[in-house]
Amino acid sequence: MSNESEFHDPHVTINRVYTRHGDHGETRLVGGQEVPKDDPRIEAYGTVDELNAHVGGAAVGCMALGLTDLAEALLRVQHALFNLGSLLATLPEDLHPLQPRVRQADIDWLEADMDLRNATLPTLRSFVLPGGHRANVDLHLCRTVCRRAERLCVTLARTQGVDPMCVPYLNRLSDAFFVWSRFALHATGRPEVLWQPNEA
Repeated sequence: MSNESEFHDPHVTINRVYTRHGDHGETRLVGGQEVPKDDPRIEAYGTVDELNAHVGGAAVGCMALGLTDLAEALLRVQHALFNLGSLLATLPEDLHPLQPRVRQADIDWLEADMDLRNATLPTLRSFVLPGGHRANVDLHLCRTVCRRAERLCVTLARTQGVDPMCVPYLNRLSDAFFVWSRFALHATGRPEVLWQPNEA
């Protein structure tokens, strides 16, 4: 985990949820700039927000299976995704040095966790299909939404610019969801659903 003083603590007060400001199809970035709600930057961090909701659902499923360590890993990912959303909601020139962000340490942690869990899994001889257990499906949903967020960030990086850690983090996270989906299924004792081209 990161040092508590590494980033600013949130300075947010939410008394009333609706503001009516967005009724005309615009919203504000962290720096105060008004942009259309379909701006690529909004699409990118909105998809990261969508991913975060899926991760929360997957964590609940893992907890129900008794996979407490995996549920805790997913909670860590949720915090990192909120940090990533903060990064994406801010123009590069407006980023503050202590603003929450994803770092190389977050990527290193994902790789170490993947290596640890993957070492317990059998070698794959085919592609896998989502299935076998709801926890597996939930984590595959996370993987696919994560890939979409990654694609949107690639586009955003090309057109407006993003922090250089955004795309690598999402790339590695989608790989982690794949490993975690297998890990969760094997914890249930159920077989993986392998792709069989001739069964289509």
